[in-house]
Amino acid sequence: MGIRKIVVQGDPLLNKKCRPVTDFNKRLHNLLDDMKDTLAQANGVGLAAPQVGILRRAVVINVGVSDEEDEYLELVNPEIVEASGEQTGPEGCLSVPGKFGMVTRPDHVKVRAQDRDGNWFEAEDEGLIARCFCHEIEHLDGHLYVEHIDRFLTDEELDAYYAGLEEGQSLRDAEEEN
Repeated sequence: MGIRKIVVQGDPLLNKKCRPVTDFNKRLHNLLDDMKDTLAQANGVGLAAPQVGILRRAVVINVGVSDEEDEYLELVNPEIVEASGEQTGPEGCLSVPGKFGMVTRPDHVKVRAQDRDGNWFEAEDEGLIARCFCHEIEHLDGHLYVEHIDRFLTDEELDAYYAGLEEGQSLRDAEEEN
């Protein structure tokens, strides 16, 4: 497989709506495999096809990241079918390297998608993976997380946020301090 170049903010490809995948063939399989390799090499949680220059509705998410195990979920033509709760936290993006901002997302998300062979399935998760579902699906519609932030966090604010979480501070308390 291969590592693909990640498209960064400013490239007009990131602002275009992706077309649905209609051919579930070797070319799609290669794209998904390359996206997994690219995501692993970049130490990211999720990657959408437009981030590697392909305007198709395909996403790869490392759902094992919280367990420190690489386990990838491939979502082709994904759509959010259910969302509930709320979480606010720092969010970053491989296409906006080294920058983070506070974003509010649903805490629980269910998606409906196809696998690499065109079979429909549903997946649901909460916390970081729910955030990732929303973030990556937004990429497919030409949007970046920076549209949801007032400003980027400084390195000090980001460090303080995570230090507070390690000390058992609630998400809300950490947000109020920032």
